[in-house]
Amino acid sequence: MKFRILGCGTSSGVPRIGNDWGDCDPHEPKNRRMRSSILAEVGGETILVDCGPDLRAQLLTAGTKRIDRLVVTHDHADHCHGIDELRPLAQTAGGPIPIHARQKTLDRLAVRFRYVFENVGLYRPILEPVAIDSDWALGQANIAFVDQPHGGITSLGIRFEETGRSCGYAIDFHDLTLEMAELYRGVDLWIADCLRRRPHPTHAHLEAVLGWAKELGVGQLLLTHLDNSMDFASLSTTLPDWAQPAFDGQEIELR
Repeated sequence: MKFRILGCGTSSGVPRIGNDWGDCDPHEPKNRRMRSSILAEVGGETILVDCGPDLRAQLLTAGTKRIDRLVVTHDHADHCHGIDELRPLAQTAGGPIPIHARQKTLDRLAVRFRYVFENVGLYRPILEPVAIDSDWALGQANIAFVDQPHGGITSLGIRFEETGRSCGYAIDFHDLTLEMAELYRGVDLWIADCLRRRPHPTHAHLEAVLGWAKELGVGQLLLTHLDNSMDFASLSTTLPDWAQPAFDGQEIELR
């Protein structure tokens, strides 16, 4: 399995508009963060997880020419408002790309972006909605899902497993439920939401994530969805050797 961090920033990215770097060193390239998303090569397929407003730049940088499917964790703008950028990929594929999410998320996306799902004038559909209501077997891989508390809504957490290796992707959550703990326990790599050091009502914070990772016995922890208080170098020096902040363009291969 191979994973690429397309973006590891919060909803406003780093820097924020106004050239606001906060506590982040503007001379450190790893502090420049686009909205959170990953590209996963698993089970013989390329899976895009979330399609935020930076998607065009992210896929151009990654050199991505095609994807097999899209998973949307929830319908907050920073995770789905780049949905239009999938049109060239659908044209390359010769038809709509499957978009997977919980049914409630698909319903909300269908209202907001009707034109990507239906024939509208000259434009053909570019996405085919497929509700996630069970885990997947994909080639030699297993992909499992869990609902995570994210303020007043839920986001979708994911565990990828293939040939004995595993990766959890836990974005946009503020507490660890028993179901989440069961899903992520013992993963080789846990890519987890970590907005800032101080607690937040809808996102995980540093002390909590480190505690959960230790409790779950994960092999390596990669912190994502970082805001502009989380300077890469400063944060790196405070973390245990099994944890590190993510950075845009980072690639991790699990063999």
